[in-house]
Amino acid sequence: MSKKDDSIQMAVGGLTLDPVTKSPIVILKDMDNKLNLPIWIGLSEATAMATEIEGIKMARPMTHDLLKIVLTEIGGSVDSVEITELKENTYYAMIYLKIAGRELAIDSRPSDAIALALRTKTPIYVAKAVLEASSILQQTEEGKEPEVANVSNVSKEKWGEILEKMTPDDFKYKT
Repeated sequence: MSKKDDSIQMAVGGLTLDPVTKSPIVILKDMDNKLNLPIWIGLSEATAMATEIEGIKMARPMTHDLLKIVLTEIGGSVDSVEITELKENTYYAMIYLKIAGRELAIDSRPSDAIALALRTKTPIYVAKAVLEASSILQQTEEGKEPEVANVSNVSKEKWGEILEKMTPDDFKYKT
């Protein structure tokens, strides 16, 4: 269903913060560690990724956990996710599902697709056209590429402290 021939498999290489805006960034890296793709994401999605990477269990299912549980209960599975487009500095993604013998492609924000892929241990692909467009975009922007702060360098206790200090307002999107 996905165009895997026109895509490159990547994995989450780390999470970091933009030094200027303090916005979270997920860094995708290819399997040969030659290519990387930084994607600016929301705080709640960064938290969802970090808790999964670090194996931190929440008292109640979070949104991406709930989606995984629902898919499993209805006999579905996530085949893969793919970052498919970059339009006007916005990334687009698809989640490829298998449910009751059907293959479905669901439009998604990349951050949600990546968080779900981490939970379901499914491959993450990035269209070659997206990597090319992102490379041109990065070359035209001033400043350096963000340094990757791999979440594995932060202890589970530290992530626990960070999460405990968060309030519901931390998860609201600013307009």
